[in-house]
Amino acid sequence: MAGRRSGPGGCAATLGAMNDHVTAGGPGEGPPLRADIDLAALRANVRALRRRLTGGAALMAVVKADGYGHGMVPCAVAARRAGARWLGTATPWEALALRAAGDTGPVLCWLWTPDGPWREAVAADVDVSVSGRWALDLAVAAARAAGRPARVQLKADTGLGRNGAPPADWPALVAAARAAEAAGDVRVTGVWSHLACADEPGHPSIAPQLAAFAEAVAAAEAAGLTPEVRHLANSPGTLTLPEAHYDLVRTGVSVYGLSPSAEVGTPEDFGLRPVMTLRAPLAQVKRVPGGHGVSYGHHYTTPGPTTLALVGAGYADGVPRHASGSGPVLVAGKWRTVAGRVAMDQFVVDLGGDVAEVGDEAVLFGPGDGGEPTAEDWARAVGTIGYEIVTRIGPRVPRVYHGVEPDPREPVD
Repeated sequence: MAGRRSGPGGCAATLGAMNDHVTAGGPGEGPPLRADIDLAALRANVRALRRRLTGGAALMAVVKADGYGHGMVPCAVAARRAGARWLGTATPWEALALRAAGDTGPVLCWLWTPDGPWREAVAADVDVSVSGRWALDLAVAAARAAGRPARVQLKADTGLGRNGAPPADWPALVAAARAAEAAGDVRVTGVWSHLACADEPGHPSIAPQLAAFAEAVAAAEAAGLTPEVRHLANSPGTLTLPEAHYDLVRTGVSVYGLSPSAEVGTPEDFGLRPVMTLRAPLAQVKRVPGGHGVSYGHHYTTPGPTTLALVGAGYADGVPRHASGSGPVLVAGKWRTVAGRVAMDQFVVDLGGDVAEVGDEAVLFGPGDGGEPTAEDWARAVGTIGYEIVTRIGPRVPRVYHGVEPDPREPVD
């Protein structure tokens, strides 16, 4: 199991110090129910993504939601080591946790409310996203309280309809930001937006969003702003829209080796490898007769004499309850399907005539090269997306980190 979580730094020495706080597991080591996290694969994914960038664009590794369920700080360390110049978080508390862990590089945080820790974020040199005048006013107040300019990135709503200033409000926000910058209260470090349908290549919304973002950037520059970074591309935009790369791309799910969608392509198409493998032990193996009900509600009944295996993982660990009767799992060398309902701590698979022993390993998902299902196989089975499968793995599932120490031959990029 991983020890105290730790963070990345802005230089090789800091990275090394942070790595000292992450306890790695060797092959086969760790608690029985666990998520094995392959940090070497994550570093390779970051490098593969960087090779796709155009025009000198930098890469932001998005580590929100506890690093998409993989562990925020160890993944941030690995991403920085592989050349991620920026880190991205949703909440300011995530960004501040990175700073508390020792990270000193650029971090952008974008999900703000009026009661957020504005002064603390400004004092910690976190870039704060501003989508309206109310947020700019709070950033200015925080800068004055902290005694230093706030690093502000202005977000335009180019068509996603979530956060971001709409086109009608953009000129006034840009003008107010320029005035605050001239007063020494803020430094406008970025202009950015987010694509709605880049995971559907050719979607009719993509071209209008590209045009709207170009207009937003032009308006900001015409007002006298000189942002350090302009950024629009998320993972699917990074993989399929080189014209959207600008100065920076924000890669989230692809860093962890998952594809944004089947329409974009498979992880293998882009040289990516899934980082998480979820394993659980068999807690019981028993023979039962035909007609035997399995789990709550008896939605599954054995068709004949068979062997049932109990897997020690359930919906409290993040195994979807709606995977009842459909979730794939590798047991005794074969794919099985969850038999009956997933319970809070356990589920059952029907082994038929095959043999297994208590303590044998069930692999719910992993990279797939050992014959096991992938997170995307689970997503298809339960009608969701791979993002949800990995991010829902609960906090009681220990993360065991492998490949913590980079190859000494690998330079810090």
